[in-house]
Amino acid sequence: MTTIHFANARLIDPEAGTDAPGSLTVKDGVILARDEKAPKAAVIDCGGKCLAPGIVDLGVKIGEPGERHRESFGSAGAAAAAGGVTTIIARPDTHPAIDTPETLEFVTRRAAEAPVRIRHMAALTKGREGREMTEIGFLRDAGAVAFTDVFRVSTDLKAIARAMTYARSLGALVVGHPQDPSLSAGASATSGKFASLRGIPAVSPIAERMGLERDLALVEMTGVRYHADQITTAHSLPALVRAKAAGLDVTAGTSIHHLTLNEFDVGDYRTFFKFTPPLRSEQDRLAIVAAVADGTIDVISSLHTPADEESKRLPYEEAAAGAVALETFLPAAMRLFHAGHLDLPALFRAMALNPARRLGLPQGRLAPGAPADLVLFDPDAPFLMDRFRLRSKSKNTPFDGARMEGKVLGTWVAGTQVFAAADA
Repeated sequence: MTTIHFANARLIDPEAGTDAPGSLTVKDGVILARDEKAPKAAVIDCGGKCLAPGIVDLGVKIGEPGERHRESFGSAGAAAAAGGVTTIIARPDTHPAIDTPETLEFVTRRAAEAPVRIRHMAALTKGREGREMTEIGFLRDAGAVAFTDVFRVSTDLKAIARAMTYARSLGALVVGHPQDPSLSAGASATSGKFASLRGIPAVSPIAERMGLERDLALVEMTGVRYHADQITTAHSLPALVRAKAAGLDVTAGTSIHHLTLNEFDVGDYRTFFKFTPPLRSEQDRLAIVAAVADGTIDVISSLHTPADEESKRLPYEEAAAGAVALETFLPAAMRLFHAGHLDLPALFRAMALNPARRLGLPQGRLAPGAPADLVLFDPDAPFLMDRFRLRSKSKNTPFDGARMEGKVLGTWVAGTQVFAAADA
């Protein structure tokens, strides 16, 4: 493979917590050295722009099998490359669910067509129905990096406890969606004055805390490795802090939408702003931003969830939840940077280093020996978001028509360039 020297770069190193001028040499798909040019290396002049580890996006929905019309591995991979996402961690909420080694092997083969790395989570219970655990050991041997039933929260605590206990014996990671299922059933917004005025079925933010405290009790009982994938309310943070202080093997994540949008963005029933969990108050948003900054919340994900026009062009409470976000992830994150909430090393710690570490992957670093999965971007470049230019098959983004900053100029996976901006 060609040796490449990235010169004149602004290196964003989430592991060292630094943002400084420098250079990087890549050989045979891995980082060879910092600030040291190898003989006969091909030189790429970064023009003083930011060079960072590629994003590791934990919790991406891809429509294969069953919903390929919404997103395929090919279209998701192209969108990811254009967005600086070099590793996708795909969800198992497919049709059928990824709950057997055979299904996992099928999607692993299909994912090979993508230009970025794709790893898969598998279902924790068969059919994601919360009653009988999957073959966790066989699925792990087949390549599953974690186990989750995504948004289906089981009420059968004995079944979940058995699954967690077995996962603990194998050292497997369980990913939960903290929410009380009875309180949140049918809800499309967060309870409060706004939801009441709009007449939207709503759920109290306390439902998230109740779900989280239930899960943390199960973690304490079983000793399983656990990641709470979507913490979105201030009410949940004290329980998370206590669990970490008690030494439980717990991490937490949130989505870029819950960090940059609030309940008022729904406006007059704009279904592109409907999410699971729903958008929260501005006070909750700021509390979650602060929790990312102080390390209480470890991971930021895109929560990429493609939905076709037919499922979004419905009354608000009937419309599908979620948004495509692989290409908007980085520019949305730049809103937090430009607002002074998080510096670039902190952002890439949450978007790349921490998810990679939690999953036991070598990505997310700029250290010698790390995979040469890189993104070159301009954090200040302005543009107008046009959803019809997105590479995802579905176009359901809340940022359509928004003025944004932050453009990906190039993306490399194992030292091979998989995306180059047309105007770079």
